[in-house]
Amino acid sequence: MDILMKNYIDLGFTKIYYYSIMILIGMMLGIYLVYREFKRHKMDTKLLDNMAFYTILCGLLGARIWYVLFNLTEYQNNWLEVFAIWHGGLAIHGGIFGGLLFLFFYCRKKKLSFIKITDIVMPAVLIGQIIGRWGNFFNQEAHGGPVSRAFLDKLCIPDFIIDGMFIKGQYYHPTFLYESIINVLILIFILCIRRSKYTKTGTVLSIYLMGYGVLRFFIESMRTDSLMFGSLRVAQLVSIAFYLIGSIMLTISVSELDDYNEKDKKDNTKLKVEKKETKKVNKTIEKKTTKKSSKKKVK
Repeated sequence: MDILMKNYIDLGFTKIYYYSIMILIGMMLGIYLVYREFKRHKMDTKLLDNMAFYTILCGLLGARIWYVLFNLTEYQNNWLEVFAIWHGGLAIHGGIFGGLLFLFFYCRKKKLSFIKITDIVMPAVLIGQIIGRWGNFFNQEAHGGPVSRAFLDKLCIPDFIIDGMFIKGQYYHPTFLYESIINVLILIFILCIRRSKYTKTGTVLSIYLMGYGVLRFFIESMRTDSLMFGSLRVAQLVSIAFYLIGSIMLTISVSELDDYNEKDKKDNTKLKVEKKETKKVNKTIEKKTTKKSSKKKVK
């Protein structure tokens, strides 16, 4: 396909990379999702402007720094390339750490619940990951090991993806696609759980850490471009940590923390009380009206 011949749109005076477009789309959809959840919980949406801007900025910085730190030899002869993020090279784990670090201090300053805010934000992070992986596709990166064309045909995936996985004369595992699809399933599960009246604060964050931890651990074993710490794959080490932290947090949140939808429950209780009071008033009025009408008939 022609779209895969170049990984950018050439406007003549500048180039717009598909990688950047995917990141931008993910950001916009993520912010919209967070905005909707803020409104549902009757939180001040004015806080969202600064929170979203600086969380995304710190996330991008963290993602880039994390990638560069584990690829120093790649940049030692050309340090200016460190700033060329449109060429790829953003590590999601660094992005998560950078974003969460800012959110922690922001929540302390604004006296917000850090765990509650992360519960609101993590589905937006998943949306960014789902869409961002397609940026990897256009850059022809973050793929797995070599496979045959026959193997890819058996996966029943579109031809344009198969063509995109033909890199320098060899077909490769579309690990970006595996991760993107399974992240969609995790997102759907989280969005369903988040609406439950039994969900506790911290549950969403816990499920994200556990779900993505397991997913990334297995996906990373297939990738050919892993960030390494000696002979160990960094992403797998972080994934193990994610799963363990998520498991501990889930246990704590279920037994110790407040309900995630506590305000919704209070609002529903108020509505029920108001409805009961309204019914009582209506019945009283009906009784008085009936008595008056019966007296008139007697006269």
